[in-house]
Amino acid sequence: MSKPVDCPYYFADYFRGRDVEKCRLIERNPENRRPWHRSLCNSCPVPGILKRSTCRHLALEGSVERKLGILDRVSVFAVCTEHIDELRDPTRCPACEAEAAKERAAQEQAATKL
Repeated sequence: MSKPVDCPYYFADYFRGRDVEKCRLIERNPENRRPWHRSLCNSCPVPGILKRSTCRHLALEGSVERKLGILDRVSVFAVCTEHIDELRDPTRCPACEAEAAKERAAQEQAATKL
């Protein structure tokens, strides 16, 4: 039995005997060459990235790649669409973090003026 999937890209339809499962992130990548299967969700980094990311305008692209010659894994490419910047670490966007810090400083300064 596999664990439940907590990912906005996972789609399952079991209504009236249907048995459809798919990953919409991988499905929309036309360059993906390897097939997706449900067990990839168990090690997929996407849910963690979405929960921890500091980027406000995160765009992800996923594909299935073979690691170590035998294991299929989900590989993620991340971009901040506001600053048009490829993110090496999808959980951190330096430009969005700097903007958030400026906003917090402005709010604190406005609060001290009152």
